[in-house]
Order: sequence, then structure tokens, then C-alpha cells
Amino acid sequence: MAMSEELLEILRCPKCKGQININSDQSGLVCEQCRLVYEIRDDIPIMLIEEAKEL
Repeated sequence: MAMSEELLEILRCPKCKGQININSDQSGLVCEQCRLVYEIRDDIPIMLIEEAKEL
């Protein structure tokens, strides 16, 4: 199940509070400003800074 556009509009990076975008394979949410990827597991975005991976 893909993430809804409404959810993507309200979600923000927990580190910088900037806008995030879904990556091309829809496996994570990307903050270009922080250069972090927040993984999506079982259709749930894991928005924890300590769980994020660097680009």
C-alpha cells in the first residue's frame, strides 16, 4: 500500500522539521536537507532520528 499524498504533506523531518519526500522505490522517506532516509516498514514510516540512515 502506497503512502497517501495527504500524509506526505503533513510529515516533516524530525531532525530539521523540513519537507520529506518518498524515494523512488517507496521504501523510505528522504530528507534532502539532513541527507537522511527514514525507512518504511509494513506501511509505517519509522520517523526516529536514531533509526535513520544516511544517503
